[in-house]
Amino acid sequence: MKVGAAAFILTFCTLAWDADAQPRPGVPLPEGTKVLKDLAYVLDGHERQKLDLYLPPAAGGRWPLVVAIHGGAFRMGSKEGEPAGAFVARGFAVAAINYRLSQHAIFPAQIEDAKAAVRWLRANASRYGYDPDRIASCGASAGGHLAAMLGTTGDVKAFDVGGNLGFSSRVQAVVDFFGPTDFLQMDAHRLSPQAMAHDTPDSPESQLVGGPIRDHPDRVARANPVTYVTRDDPPFLIVHGDADSLVPHHQSELLEAALRQAGVRVRLVTIPGGPHGGETVKAGLPVALDFLAGILHPEGPRS
Repeated sequence: MKVGAAAFILTFCTLAWDADAQPRPGVPLPEGTKVLKDLAYVLDGHERQKLDLYLPPAAGGRWPLVVAIHGGAFRMGSKEGEPAGAFVARGFAVAAINYRLSQHAIFPAQIEDAKAAVRWLRANASRYGYDPDRIASCGASAGGHLAAMLGTTGDVKAFDVGGNLGFSSRVQAVVDFFGPTDFLQMDAHRLSPQAMAHDTPDSPESQLVGGPIRDHPDRVARANPVTYVTRDDPPFLIVHGDADSLVPHHQSELLEAALRQAGVRVRLVTIPGGPHGGETVKAGLPVALDFLAGILHPEGPRS
């Protein structure tokens, strides 16, 4: 389905696949929002294994939770500046997470961290007031990849390592903004020869898997969310611009096709002329907020 790139009040800087991916939220946090910074989700862990919590001001009930995962080519970026205000204004609590980057550890460290964060969040739900049974993952670019991985690996125990193993790392909904899927197919679907090449030893994908992707197809498959698709995966919303010169639109088509074939509820929203970054997020975020509201049913005010 295609939607027009209508103006939206949330503004972002570019979430480039090979640039520092820091969104600048244009929706302020509602007055009374409780912000808790740098909570360690791994005991005595890496400095990157921390998250920020944004808790809505409304009292009563338990809020659904959005786990916001930043982009940055798996080698940069931060939880700082995630657009929590837009979600909190709609009645969601937000957990913006950091994770180990590819220079710290190669895959699967990143999905192990994301799952550790979800388990920690479930273990501490009663303490902070959100609902452990209504958790969504949401991210753009590298963050979109990890959000999708959380969605398709809910039944994969191999990535659950560390603490809080008595709690599930499943999520109940996924929003994936232009995340990559099959690294080996990216260059075949580049928009032009001038678009970013991925089959190089120093590409973000090669750095993520610890070597040139062509030399390690088994590692590439292990890092592909499509590998793990099963019928019991949660509903997915995928948003991708058809003018993305960094992560080809075809990457999202692969994920949509696999989910649809498995019988999973999925919607791919294509943004006409949408690039890799802020304009595509800006156009797709209202759809994402409505999608999450329809599944997780927050009780807060509509923005």
